[in-house]
Amino acid sequence: MKKVAVFGKPGSGKSTVSKALAAATGLPLHQLDSIVYKSNGEYVAREVFDEIHDNIMHSTHWIIDGFGPTSAFYERLEAADTLIYIDLPYAVSYWFVTKRFLKGLFVKPEGWPEGSSVFKGTLNSYKTLKLCPKFWNHDFTSKLIKSSNEKEVHIIKTVTELNSFVSEHTK
Repeated sequence: MKKVAVFGKPGSGKSTVSKALAAATGLPLHQLDSIVYKSNGEYVAREVFDEIHDNIMHSTHWIIDGFGPTSAFYERLEAADTLIYIDLPYAVSYWFVTKRFLKGLFVKPEGWPEGSSVFKGTLNSYKTLKLCPKFWNHDFTSKLIKSSNEKEVHIIKTVTELNSFVSEHTK
């Protein structure tokens, strides 16, 4: 486990898993939200993102959590030796996004881009969740499973599996 891509719908637990793995393995963690957004919550220029992303891709060890631009996502899937797809039910993801928002009214969520509105981010997460079935679907999962011959692939489908994965990989 040297290059790890953690991905899934908004509110699926990507940050929880990637932070725990980074702490347990010592691999550097790169959360895409901190690369995609400026400190004021606006998007960085695509060239800026591409340069940062390329530098990470060419390093020998990393954990990257998130999606980002589609072309960069597929580049990560290709480069990673470990793929962690968190595919929790939509109701759970909506609840986790809502819970993050409610907590965010009092304390900025850990890893949240500085200056970025938790309210706007939550609305964006809801909009993204609505569109997710077009991308995170059976076809995507099938392609991912096919790549498991060359890579370590984990597909996490329940909160219990999520908690077990974190426990098993952070000892």
